[in-house]
Amino acid sequence: MNFEIKGGNLPVVTVTLDNGESMFTESGGMSWMSEYIRMETNTKGGVLKGLRRSLAGDSLFMTTYTAERGNSQISFCSSYPGEIKALTLQKGQSMICQKHSFLAGESTLDVDLYFKKNIGVGFFGGEGFILQKISGPGTAFIELDGSIMEYDLAAGEVLKIDQGHIGMFEESVSFDIQAVKGMKNIFLSGEGLFLATLKGPGKVWLQTMPLSGLVQLVAASLPPRG
Repeated sequence: MNFEIKGGNLPVVTVTLDNGESMFTESGGMSWMSEYIRMETNTKGGVLKGLRRSLAGDSLFMTTYTAERGNSQISFCSSYPGEIKALTLQKGQSMICQKHSFLAGESTLDVDLYFKKNIGVGFFGGEGFILQKISGPGTAFIELDGSIMEYDLAAGEVLKIDQGHIGMFEESVSFDIQAVKGMKNIFLSGEGLFLATLKGPGKVWLQTMPLSGLVQLVAASLPPRG
């Protein structure tokens, strides 16, 4: 399998498949493809697995595309302005990604819900703290919002982040939430009650323009309804 990512801040990844190679994506995720590619749609792992994925932003059903000839091409476009990152994961290796971020990947990958089993995150984090867990082996394509900033956290090093800016992080990074201190900060800073915390060791990718922030910006500029 070979691939090429093009298109600037509205990117597309085009994958060239050999005969018998497969890719999968959520329903409606394919943009265009060669003639000799077979489609098969199912829950990929059963209904329960599909429901877990849907909580993390993907569709209940997934579609697998299998090349029936060599040099077949299939393309997947991003849903919003940002970047597409290619991740090559080994067997047993996982990456934790923001909700909705999985674009497409090899059929050997596993995409599942990642939810911090922590009473604070569960009650106060809301759905913004529900993430995706993508496990190898295989290559995955992840779409992230805006430009991407990368950080290598040392053991014990902590970043405090508005949760919308989390793009993805290695599984070795600890994820939690922390209450904002001070009443003025809570009510006047605009950051809300809680911030996400990421604690090293491991690599972190942050996004400069979360989709939620873009939606709020556009909504604020719309004229009031008559």
